[in-house]
Amino acid sequence: MADIPGLLSLVIFLPALGALALLLAPSVNAIRWGALAVTTVTFVLSLGLWLGFDPTVSTALAPQMATRLDWFGMVDITYFVGVDGLNLLLLLLTTLLGPIIVLSSWTYIGKAHKGYYALILLLETGVLGVFAAFDVFLFYIFFELTLIPMVFIIGIWGGEDRVYAAVKFVVYTLVGSLLMLVGVLWLGFEAGDAVNNGVFTTDWYKLASYGVPLGAQTWLFLLFGLAFAIKVPLFPLHTWLPDAHTQAPTGGSVVLAGVLLKMGTYGLLRFVIPFFPNASSSLAIPIAILAVIGIVYGALVAFAQTDIKKLVAYSSVSHLGFVVLGLFAFDIVAVQGSLIQMVNHGISTGALFLIIGMLYERRHTRAMADYGGIAKTVPVLTFFMLFSVFASAGLPGLNGFVGEFMILVGSWNSPTVGNPILVAVATTGVIFAAVYLLWMVYRTFFGPITHEENKTMTDLNGREIGILVPLAALMLLMGFWPAPFLEKSERTVRSLLETSVAKAEAVEAAGLGDVVVVPMAWPDDIVAAPTSRSGPVPLPGAPLGSEAATGHSDDH
Repeated sequence: MADIPGLLSLVIFLPALGALALLLAPSVNAIRWGALAVTTVTFVLSLGLWLGFDPTVSTALAPQMATRLDWFGMVDITYFVGVDGLNLLLLLLTTLLGPIIVLSSWTYIGKAHKGYYALILLLETGVLGVFAAFDVFLFYIFFELTLIPMVFIIGIWGGEDRVYAAVKFVVYTLVGSLLMLVGVLWLGFEAGDAVNNGVFTTDWYKLASYGVPLGAQTWLFLLFGLAFAIKVPLFPLHTWLPDAHTQAPTGGSVVLAGVLLKMGTYGLLRFVIPFFPNASSSLAIPIAILAVIGIVYGALVAFAQTDIKKLVAYSSVSHLGFVVLGLFAFDIVAVQGSLIQMVNHGISTGALFLIIGMLYERRHTRAMADYGGIAKTVPVLTFFMLFSVFASAGLPGLNGFVGEFMILVGSWNSPTVGNPILVAVATTGVIFAAVYLLWMVYRTFFGPITHEENKTMTDLNGREIGILVPLAALMLLMGFWPAPFLEKSERTVRSLLETSVAKAEAVEAAGLGDVVVVPMAWPDDIVAAPTSRSGPVPLPGAPLGSEAATGHSDDH
């Protein structure tokens, strides 16, 4: 499929345009069907991104289907969006969940329909913009945009403690994002002086080509990393998540688990590792330790829960700990595993929250003690719950196994976190996941029926089955045949790691003296070739000391 100019921008902004149109809808049915139509068309259009993406191009880090427009004029801040191996699957996951979230809200949402569906559509635009942005300032705008609709979705349509959960979510997210803004400003000025003729820049490629001096990397790593660690969330910054998940309506929980948390892990991969490779490498062990603590802690706390939704919320802390561990392994297998696990988690955990929402609509309780034996009365719902639980627990043949297996294998061989004890402790998280998830299924679906209300529960209807079937199909497909998904990102991930390692070595060699710039082999129409003000500079992927790895140019 040929590259369609503007297709990505259309996919990004169509939901926002749909949100405006919904404000004119005359009835509840018109609002629901309008939201479903907009999200479905957005998903269908996004398939063009998959069909048009070529993973075999020689410059693997160059974005495809890119649009770049001047924005601020006097400074180098542009509207710059594109598709590469890092964001393709996350863009498609976001558009896939759009119509699913709308359908899941069909009967769950009972008030202020116009506002709810408009905010869901606006949130979709924000998330798509986060994943597509190749300008850091544009990324920051979309990153903040996602905060507004999510706060209202939790605060208006959430549970009894919804205001507390919404405020906690705002405070945590704002603190992190404002710290990141400080880092963006510093980096933009310094990189602009080094690679952009003294003009402030937030272009991802120019920032990635600039070797941040060793003295500044650690605190910049902390500014950016804290914002993304809160979003993941990484232990011990996770405390906002169980409250947000528990209080959010079903649609809010699905979008939160499915894609919002991935903004944190994606930010670590897209910005933190390539911008600050020395700090990322030197701090890999402490980050990996926090990730492994999160894996085990999240699993143990999940096992102690009596609320089904809170159990799945804590499972996200555990599962995303695996993703962070893999990212800081600096190993192609582990990072590929982390990237595919972001998608896998969004699918399987999203399905779990959907099923919990379906249970809640029938019994208006999330306490496991209020169920028991319902496998006899709702066998179809039980089947989908078991299937999603097996996928989330990492059963071989389903999608959860692929990502976690690759992360553990890659981390074992990692040059940064290759500690057998650390990896062994992380592996216990897979065992614990099976324990707490199967214990939840047994208490909720099996055993004797002790509540009369459970004898008359209705099974899934056609709409609910239609919601779960595509997710279950993806769990099976990505578990048995992950290659088509992994090959889309392999070249990009490999190029990113090679470039980051080469830049780290160059910065280390320069010490605290010269400014280091790593020339990037991207097309001139994407970014002008930077000049170097240092000594020998390694090119991406070339060994240090070789003739091909060095270049030198004078100051201009």
